[in-house]
Amino acid sequence: MIRKIRAPVALTALALLAFVLSGCSTSGSDFRQIRGHDRNLAAINTQLGIAYMGDNKPDLAMRALRKALRKDPDLVLAHDAIAVLYERLGEFDKAGRHFRRAVDLDPKNSNVQNNYGVFLCRRGRIKEAEAHFRAALDNPLYARSEQAWSNWGFCAVKAGDYAKAEIYLRRALRRDPKFAPALLGMARLNYRRKRWPQARAYMDRYRAVAPNTAGGLWLAIRIERRLGDRNAVASDALLLKSKYPDSAQTRQLLESESNGRAPGQ
Repeated sequence: MIRKIRAPVALTALALLAFVLSGCSTSGSDFRQIRGHDRNLAAINTQLGIAYMGDNKPDLAMRALRKALRKDPDLVLAHDAIAVLYERLGEFDKAGRHFRRAVDLDPKNSNVQNNYGVFLCRRGRIKEAEAHFRAALDNPLYARSEQAWSNWGFCAVKAGDYAKAEIYLRRALRRDPKFAPALLGMARLNYRRKRWPQARAYMDRYRAVAPNTAGGLWLAIRIERRLGDRNAVASDALLLKSKYPDSAQTRQLLESESNGRAPGQ
């Protein structure tokens, strides 16, 4: 998905935007120069939009990305970014339209194909999603193929095909043995398949490369309950309650403790 850009990057982009504006020519005699300025402004506004998305400022992100597409309606990254933003806002028709436009503009862009595949999978359109993951992976120059393999694995889980999911997640880990989403995915998958020791092994690998999250801690607690390690359960339960007191996972933990029974899958 789109990489989070921190606030200092947004400030840099604003500075660049001011610089480009200061040098813009309003003369109509050189169309190519004007077009070049438009493309520069489109690229800068796209980066601004992505930065605002990372800072959870959707209104500012939408304004910047719309401006980018007014300046350059064929900018693939702007279509991809605004599609992700529309999906976050629950405007799925608009998201799908921009994803399709991005794919049409650059069908060999593996990042775009992967992002569209994730979107389709979330909408329950599994077969269509698989076609786009496959298209992403058909590109031998795709430097982050573990992302598409991992997402394809998650999509297979959603479809209930655990055997296929394991194949794809393992392929992601062959590409990058420390790829945190695939490690967590394998921990979850092994938990679902009641392979408790394997689930613990993948959970340990995941926690070695990624910070604790509410979801990760809750999974670790359930795994250790199955394996009977009360000390590990108590330690992770304390961590979950203290770090994420208002999370859904903490509520589930408290409910399971009050019921006095092990949590379900």
